[in-house]
Amino acid sequence: MHNKLRSALLSGAALTLLAGAAAAQDLAEENTITVGLSSEATSIDPQFHNLTPNNQIANMIFDNLINQGARQQLMPGLATEWGPIDDLTWEFKLREGVTFHDGSPFTADDIVCSFERAPNVPNSPGSFELYTKGKTVEKVDDYTVRITTEEPYPLMANDVSTISIVSDEHGCGATTQDFNEGGAAAAGTGPYKFVEYVPGDRIVLEANKDYWGGAPDFDRAVLKPIKSGPARVAALLAGDVDIINDVPTTDLERIKTNDDLTVAQGPSNRVIYLHLDQFREDSPHITAKDGSDIKNPLLDKRVRMALSKAIHRGAIRDRVMEGQSVLAGQLLPEGFFGVSDKLEPVEYDPDGAKALLEEAGYGDGFKILMHGPNDRYVNDARILEAVAQMFNRIGIEASVETMPRSVYFSRASRGGPDETPEFSLILVGWGAGSGEASSPLRSLIRTGGAANRGRHSNAEIDAVIDEALRTVDDEKREALLAKATEMAMEENAIIPIHYQVNNWAMKDGLTYEPRTDEWTAAQYIKRAQ
Repeated sequence: MHNKLRSALLSGAALTLLAGAAAAQDLAEENTITVGLSSEATSIDPQFHNLTPNNQIANMIFDNLINQGARQQLMPGLATEWGPIDDLTWEFKLREGVTFHDGSPFTADDIVCSFERAPNVPNSPGSFELYTKGKTVEKVDDYTVRITTEEPYPLMANDVSTISIVSDEHGCGATTQDFNEGGAAAAGTGPYKFVEYVPGDRIVLEANKDYWGGAPDFDRAVLKPIKSGPARVAALLAGDVDIINDVPTTDLERIKTNDDLTVAQGPSNRVIYLHLDQFREDSPHITAKDGSDIKNPLLDKRVRMALSKAIHRGAIRDRVMEGQSVLAGQLLPEGFFGVSDKLEPVEYDPDGAKALLEEAGYGDGFKILMHGPNDRYVNDARILEAVAQMFNRIGIEASVETMPRSVYFSRASRGGPDETPEFSLILVGWGAGSGEASSPLRSLIRTGGAANRGRHSNAEIDAVIDEALRTVDDEKREALLAKATEMAMEENAIIPIHYQVNNWAMKDGLTYEPRTDEWTAAQYIKRAQ
């Protein structure tokens, strides 16, 4: 949805606007698009970290067997046709005549090696193994591959749409550092070619004029990380960038008058939630109020429910998110495959929360240090601080420590002894890369899930998830995914807070179709007709 922005500019904006207009004219003459991004990719290696800022960069340079549209609908990519040929085998017919940016031809060998490499990238903070596990990829001929599984697997197309294809000749044997330093390793088949990566400053790309899907509207794309929301807005107003993502919720309404700007808004697939330590008797950041050791209270389902009841989700939406969120009661918002129609957000009930703590033996509360990022999700640090205040109101002495995501995710995943999760309670988000409910169920809830940082484990829920993954009938599979979600929410395996709303702001004359996956990718930025 696009809206003309008609609000007053910041003080002193007249001079800023003149300067911005000149800069915008220069950019138009150069046919360059400059993008201000709220989060920086941790690598150019498309298989290093399954993280939205990384995946959106990968989507500009690399292709997938199957691509995803703005609503995560499946579309032809490097495969033109696909489907099961028996209960255990899927066949993919590959696009002919495609070359990598270094001139080498694309063939089935690149598919085979990419699927072998994706789950095995060293030091990955978030592996793609979720989408490759249990699959054997075989070359039939140069333009045909088959993927087999031990059991019928209906989500094959969704899974393969998440794996970027790198070159067998130069990419599959490369290290992550080889990708970051550019050269042949960073050559994909996508709409843009890699030019330069300066961590903390910019990523520069140039258009692939021979792209099989058609050349992008802009010859050059400059992607600049600008983590501060006000700084992104200032850069847009000054003409230093042409489009920004994650428009600050505090500025969105205030900047809605400028006829030189346009806004695009749409729903996100991302749930913002709390993960809680459910595997240690002695949790590292939880003590009694006097500082003495206590058994980890988060192991008790009643305590987890008390924490959920203590959160005033509506207040967070209205006061922290400025109305730019949707209250969450499960893993995905309405409209996605596998969502339950029986679940609602947990209502704010501080008295009920106190009663549950008393029943669980923690009537006097306890002390907890909560952790989260301060530069990854919209208002992430402010959300965590608000939650801490709400926990204090029910007698839990909660404090907050936030940090840059470049440090946070590795510590949250494997910063503790023996590479266990370091923290006791964390704020985090999950966007369903496959566009349906098995993605968060497998990653966040299932025993051993790639992003199950709370280490929740329930064999009965695992069994329902596994049954869903081998159920070919769509209606039955959808019901099983909904059932697993309901079981997980009854267990308070995680505590969902809200779903994000995506906002982009750009110069008038540009258009951007909102994407549920939150990607801000240069090839989707178009000149208005």
